[in-house]
Amino acid sequence: MGKFKLDEIDHQILDMLIDNTRIPFTDIAKKLLISAGTVHVRVKKMEDAGIIRGSSLTLDYNQLGYAFIAYVGIFLQNTSQTKFVLERINNIPYVTVAHITTGKFNIFCKIRAKNTEHAKDIIFMLDDIEGIHRTETMISLEESINDKKRLMHSIFNEL
Repeated sequence: MGKFKLDEIDHQILDMLIDNTRIPFTDIAKKLLISAGTVHVRVKKMEDAGIIRGSSLTLDYNQLGYAFIAYVGIFLQNTSQTKFVLERINNIPYVTVAHITTGKFNIFCKIRAKNTEHAKDIIFMLDDIEGIHRTETMISLEESINDKKRLMHSIFNEL
């Protein structure tokens, strides 16, 4: 499919979905003075074009007992082991994000844990992966900003 061109109605629909992915199409339609069918068709077109890829659920990890956040920089013995190591990291559910990076670390991960003891266990799991030379951990004292919505709104305002 060629490049999909968003119009103002598409922007408004996306704006509402960014703020609340669970908003009913009928509510969007009422606010925009269009039919729910039109909203459905437009959302489907944006999904088909790859602009919308599913929806997400935001959890409060503190409420679930996983308030401890740490970032782990991983040094590999050899960069050719990156894929192998990432496959092993993917088997540790407490590693919620992993990036291949340039600079100091080969891989940079975010972990969520119940407490420091649990975090230590997770870090030891990482250290035990074949191909990892060593790790360096930074403890998050507070997650001050975690708002993807602002970026999404800015992107769609630029289009």
